[in-house]
Amino acid sequence: MSARLIDGKAIAEGIRAELAIRVGRLADNGIVPALAVVIVGDDAASKVYVRNKALACESIGMRSHVHALPADISQLTLTTFVKGLNADASVHGILVQLPLPRHIASRAVIESIEPTKDVDGFHFDNLGALVVGDPAFYPCTPWGIMKMLEHEGVRIEGSHAVVVGRSNIVGKPMALMLMHAGATVTICHSKTRDLGAMTRQADILVAAVGKPRMIRGDMVKAGAVVVDVGINRLPDGKLAGDVDFESAAPVASAITPVPGGVGPMTIAMLLGNTVKSAERVAGLAASMETRIA
Repeated sequence: MSARLIDGKAIAEGIRAELAIRVGRLADNGIVPALAVVIVGDDAASKVYVRNKALACESIGMRSHVHALPADISQLTLTTFVKGLNADASVHGILVQLPLPRHIASRAVIESIEPTKDVDGFHFDNLGALVVGDPAFYPCTPWGIMKMLEHEGVRIEGSHAVVVGRSNIVGKPMALMLMHAGATVTICHSKTRDLGAMTRQADILVAAVGKPRMIRGDMVKAGAVVVDVGINRLPDGKLAGDVDFESAAPVASAITPVPGGVGPMTIAMLLGNTVKSAERVAGLAASMETRIA
């Protein structure tokens, strides 16, 4: 068996093309969707992520405003700055790039973002809505995975999904989304006994642990759909996912690559949430494409 490659880059490009049409409709109403990105300090990886998000915004006609703040900024000053963005009617989405310096409580900063502008989907209001299955801004990576599975025609209802990783950003919201879609869900983590015994039961296997090539082919059920969320930098500078692609691909029925899999979908969902926010302001919410964001 040779797995079908799930091309997240191509799927995301299709989503962005549809979003560009919605941005054009907003422009006809005098509104240009704008994303404010706040980055604190000089973390090299964060700078790359922020630059990619800004370029993605520009590619569909959105505006992006990158606010680079010093690493020694106080928490009070940072939250005050974020609240200023909340009050700015020209800003439709706010993203605070993580991680933040250790002296800053990330949760307090995230909670200072107005929920209707929290396009990352990390505010308690949005996470709470996800728990009960209400519409909200959902965390972009798991939401992008759901759209990817939908695009590929993967049957979720009645399947057994195994999520390896329990972070608030990916693992937990991923499990909730799969559960709402009708899957039986198992969450695995560092305390799981015999991880392979769990992952070999998965019809849909999502790996989000941040450990390169942790999931080997002998841990994958024949015919499973494997989604690799990990992006790990190896000593030689190359990127590797949490799944050992070479050994897993011959076993799986479909698999995402790293790079070019989940990453582009995450950015597409971020753009979609920002466009949705702008549509609410313009009174176009009724025409929102729920299959995008």
